Order: sequence, then structure tokens, then C-alpha cells
Amino acid sequence: MELEMLRKIVSEVLNVDPREITPETTFADDLGADSLDLLQIVMGMEEAFNVKLEEEELADIVTVADAITKIRECINS
Repeated sequence: MELEMLRKIVSEVLNVDPREITPETTFADDLGADSLDLLQIVMGMEEAFNVKLEEEELADIVTVADAITKIRECINS
């Protein structure tokens, strides 16, 4: 569930095909996301999953799998 929602958010922000987005996909290297793109993605995640990510946690989000892990941590805390 998280992967599909995240694919939708990322594909809308970065204008990429959602089928290109896998858990191993890196936001910067594979998708070319810059810091503003990442901020938009995080805002989309927060809205879609009703979570709040702290600024210091954002540096830990490099791949799609990292983002899913953070979402799950927020939901389960």
C-alpha cells in the first residue's frame, strides 16, 4: 500500500513513470530530485499518510524504501 501511494506522489512531483519507481530507486541519483523536489515529496507523504516527519529525519531518506520505512515508523509510533 505504501509503495503504490509513494509511487503516485513521486511520479506527480517528478513527472516520471510510476513503473520506474521501485523500493531501491534513489530520489537524487535515479530520479534527479533536488532538495525542493524532496520537500514536495515529503509534504505529499505527510498529507497522504497523515504523518509528520521531522526535519532531521529527512537526511535519512535516500531511497523509496527509506521513505516507506519512515512512514511505517511514524504510523506505528
